[in-house]
Amino acid sequence: MDFTKRIHRFTVVPSLSGELAILQTLAYNLWWTWEPDAVELFKRLDIDLWQQTRHNPVEMLGILQQTTLERLVTDEGFMAQLKRVEEKYHGYMTGKTWFDRTWNGERPLRVAYFSMEFGLHESVPTYSGGLGVLAGDHLKSASDLGIPLVGIGLLYRQGYFRQYLNIEGWQQELYPENDFYNLPLKLQRDEEGQPVTIELDLAGRKVHVQIWKVQVGRIPLYLLDTNMEENDPLDREITAQLYGGDQDMRIRQEILLGIGGIRALNRLGIDPNVCHMNEGHAAFLALERTKLLMEKHGLRFPEAMEAVRAGTIFTTHTPVDAGIDHFPADLLERYLGRYYRFLGLSRDEFLSLGRQLPKNPHESFCMAVLALRLANHANGVSQLHGEVSRKMWKNLWPELPDEHIPITSVTNGVHTKTWLSVEMAGLLTRYLGNRWREDPTDSLLWKRVANIPDSELWRTHERCRERLVVFARRRLKDHLHQVGATAKEIAQADEVLDPEALTIGFARRFATYKRGTLLFRDLDRLARILNDADRPVQIIFSGKAHPHDVEGKELIRRIFQHSLEARFHNRIVFIEDYDMAVARHLVQGVDVWLNTPLRPLEASGTSGMKVAFNGGLNMSVLDGWWPEGYRGNNGWAIGKGEVYDDIDFQNEVESRAIYDLLEKEVIPLFYDRGPDGIPRGWLACMKASLQTLCPVFSTERMVKEYAERMYLPSFEEWRTLSGDGLARAVDLARWKGEMHRSWHQVRVISVEAPAPEEVPLGAPIPVTARIALGDIAPDRVIVETYCGVLDSRGNIVGGELIPLDHAEEEGGGSHRFTGDIETRFCGRHGFMIRVMPRHPELGPVYEQGLLVWG
Repeated sequence: MDFTKRIHRFTVVPSLSGELAILQTLAYNLWWTWEPDAVELFKRLDIDLWQQTRHNPVEMLGILQQTTLERLVTDEGFMAQLKRVEEKYHGYMTGKTWFDRTWNGERPLRVAYFSMEFGLHESVPTYSGGLGVLAGDHLKSASDLGIPLVGIGLLYRQGYFRQYLNIEGWQQELYPENDFYNLPLKLQRDEEGQPVTIELDLAGRKVHVQIWKVQVGRIPLYLLDTNMEENDPLDREITAQLYGGDQDMRIRQEILLGIGGIRALNRLGIDPNVCHMNEGHAAFLALERTKLLMEKHGLRFPEAMEAVRAGTIFTTHTPVDAGIDHFPADLLERYLGRYYRFLGLSRDEFLSLGRQLPKNPHESFCMAVLALRLANHANGVSQLHGEVSRKMWKNLWPELPDEHIPITSVTNGVHTKTWLSVEMAGLLTRYLGNRWREDPTDSLLWKRVANIPDSELWRTHERCRERLVVFARRRLKDHLHQVGATAKEIAQADEVLDPEALTIGFARRFATYKRGTLLFRDLDRLARILNDADRPVQIIFSGKAHPHDVEGKELIRRIFQHSLEARFHNRIVFIEDYDMAVARHLVQGVDVWLNTPLRPLEASGTSGMKVAFNGGLNMSVLDGWWPEGYRGNNGWAIGKGEVYDDIDFQNEVESRAIYDLLEKEVIPLFYDRGPDGIPRGWLACMKASLQTLCPVFSTERMVKEYAERMYLPSFEEWRTLSGDGLARAVDLARWKGEMHRSWHQVRVISVEAPAPEEVPLGAPIPVTARIALGDIAPDRVIVETYCGVLDSRGNIVGGELIPLDHAEEEGGGSHRFTGDIETRFCGRHGFMIRVMPRHPELGPVYEQGLLVWG
């Protein structure tokens, strides 16, 4: 007998009334996670319970006795702090924002931001690493800036795994169940108190989905959950684990995120006009939005798709194809066969949406390709990653040179107030004023860092390093207890690390390309560096390997084993179970952040940015964000961006470069002290780092960039195409169809550019191009010269486009176009002629197959 069906259920919540009621409001809005006064308020309730609950105020309030809570009313100090925090909270929630001031509420923009994971705080375990933390920081800055945005994700019953190391240092995984009713989540209910649900059809089974909400400042985040009794046990597992299971589980999760996410918003009465896909996991959302428009307006798929594409943005975080989801055709047929037929698509038409070569039957269905085909704006997450992405996906635009492929870049950032230590925040306020909190992007403001006395900056950083050492020792003791160490071994943990020694941090996902063991290629040299009696150095490691990544686990085991060697015993520590709490201590306390990925495999990376805000210095391979951040005086570059075919040789070269940097530059600079014990050269680098990196690498800058370059333009394009019952979208689809049918007539007949072999700098070169257009009107095309410097192979490098004007019709469908090429640079140059269609209202339109070169 299934006794679960006989259980009558109810939920117990804290009884907070009167002056204490605001505590519950605060606990359920993650605004408190980036407001230090609110954090201190919850700590005052019970500091031990705060640690035991992983800093979860909702669970704390549920555990504390009612009498304890009632006694707080008589604690004048607590009540005064509660009043201050309440005033800050209401001021934040009702205050005028950047978006209000800049756009005056004139544009009814509604953005939906989809991500498979969100890293908001360690108490909400819906993240695994950088992608999720970036998504969480995106929501927080969207809240600060007042962007009209909602988040959509999945709510995992077990989340990502908890890590512990066995006595040999081999990673073990635990999957504790999350108690949603003791997390800062609220189940969405209708007017009758019933849970708000949606349905999905997965391989003929009806899957019921309920919706939870996390409030992130001003931003609601909706999380989908299939753990409902009416579902098949197989489907209840869809939201069990983040990145767990096989391809079958992954496609079900991505259908839930994309298609289910749009249905959930629709069910909640939220109709986004712009959807932002954080990675390709959510790409199916474009199909569901298209389906809704087809049903509402009686349109065909190509017509509705034009409006959807106008309001869709795709951010890719992956620089290698192997890191992107690919699905076989039979799996897509099983789960989406009926769905794509409803859209009016044949099997081949549907599969072609996810293939770089649409007619290649052997190519798998790629979610990033689907996202790129269905999005109007696409971007990488650093300038280098944008370049890598354009080369990765050039087969989608075979007629375009790499630099013109429509994938741009918006470099990642970090949410300043989440990652900044209390000590550093106080120091900045004393010398920069309060405005850096509201607008950390003002570079002139950060110039004032020069006014901070060296002694104050140094002591502030020392306190954070001391706190990191205490934290690392405590976590090491916890590990030793867990593996059954002796009392003597546990006591010796108090001697590990030196609160005054140069401290290097290395913490990230342990994928092999991040090269976590690069420092250990020459153990004798490393031992000499770490154990110098006058200039000691220590290294703190942390990070998880994916449960199926045996090579990543082996890297962790090797580091752990080295940490046990006598020569490294007090100088190397591995902190297990890396999460946002561990990350905060590390980025706030280290002196140097080490980053050693194989270039160009790090799309961006954000941990080093967090270190910079706290006065730490970066030492990194020139990959991801660091080529944009490195200035020569604000940290160190490992190598000069070289990439070798022999990876072992690359590892050897760059490991030696690390040792050389440490011995010749980093360690001498850190220990070169004046009579007052202050390393002024080091502090000059700290100040340069703060001044150059902080105004640039924040999510405040990043989200503003998304709003100005993508959200608002996408909204305008969506509004243009969706007006009048999508009449313009229908017209655009019809127009593209006509262009495809007529484009075979377009060709470049001849090109004339009378000029001597050597052209004086600044002299214009006249160009005349005769173009055959057939029955296409000349105002329906744009003719341009693509010109630039030639490389050694005769290819145009970094070319620019110069439009030519229609001069005359010559008869027989032939037209003459003319213009001038400006000569602004010396060297060997070349040019080509490009012809592409131009819509009478939308201007130049790139459509695959509608481009001619000559």
